[in-house]
Amino acid sequence: MDGRFDAYRSLGLREGDAHLIRNAGGVASDDAIRSLVISHWRLGTERAFVIGHTQCGMATFTDEELRRLLAEKTRAEVDHLYFLTFSDVDERVRESVRILRETPLLPDDYEVAGLVFDVETGLLRPVA
Repeated sequence: MDGRFDAYRSLGLREGDAHLIRNAGGVASDDAIRSLVISHWRLGTERAFVIGHTQCGMATFTDEELRRLLAEKTRAEVDHLYFLTFSDVDERVRESVRILRETPLLPDDYEVAGLVFDVETGLLRPVA
């Protein structure tokens, strides 16, 4: 979701080369999986990259902190909400890669790789 990451430039892509699915934290959420399923089964994509980034805002608060804030500032019922916060971007990328590799909604040969974008250097590095 971070505006500092230009996926096309960083990955050497041109417009139309890839489907970009962006969300807070780069998490393999149900909605991200929904989009990947459509991208694969209806549009023919064969691989995905999960790309996290350093200095991610999602690592600066907890679900509980955000629920407390929302309870104070809104009229919404918030106890059931999960925002999928995390403290370690590499671990979050690894977990999202695992989720995508294990979902029965994508074929076993669907390729998934994890990367972290360093916002200071502008470089991508693989996550094992």
